[in-house]
Amino acid sequence: MSPEALPEASGPTRGTVAGDPTRPLARIAVLGESTAAGVGVETHEDGFVGSLARVLAERTGRPVAWEVVGQNAATAHRIRLRLLPQVGEDLNVAVLLAGVNDVVHQRTPEDWRDDLAAIVDGLTDRAEQVVVAGLPPFAAIPSLPDDLRRALSEAAEILDEVSQNVCGEQPRATFVSSKEFVPDGPEFFAQDGYHPSAVGYLLWAQAVAEHVAL
Repeated sequence: MSPEALPEASGPTRGTVAGDPTRPLARIAVLGESTAAGVGVETHEDGFVGSLARVLAERTGRPVAWEVVGQNAATAHRIRLRLLPQVGEDLNVAVLLAGVNDVVHQRTPEDWRDDLAAIVDGLTDRAEQVVVAGLPPFAAIPSLPDDLRRALSEAAEILDEVSQNVCGEQPRATFVSSKEFVPDGPEFFAQDGYHPSAVGYLLWAQAVAEHVAL
């Protein structure tokens, strides 16, 4: 699998979306792999974290401060050891975008469970609510050949089941399946046909926002 290499999003990794100044500030963080790092868009404002902050500000009226810690090609193990310690504290919501590289590198469900449980525990120390986003719909990714789509989809379903179980054991963790949003048309994807575009990140953020308690 070799989609055209795109860079991570540039610009600030922290920002604030304005809201009603009389309402309390909401603080969110996004942690994870290339989708957290904003691959597919130019800046984080157009990526998942910026999109989620805007959606939450619009829905709640609250100003939303956001931060993102992401790295292209990061597995859950790297996220656990290298990226998680960089996430801030006193958050309302922390969202994890991970698992694609674990599927691609054929990491076992047991390894995924160990790393995911540790990440969720670490995020619950920092945030009132943790949201674990399910694996993306590999079957809809246009840059992948059919046989690879099927194989990756099957592996992703296994890891998603593990994720649901891990979140079910943590009262402040929520699992959000990617089945809640289905890429419909090429505009969902960036030019590599693999990562989301600004449109794709917005649709994904809208689906996740439905499960955020602010």
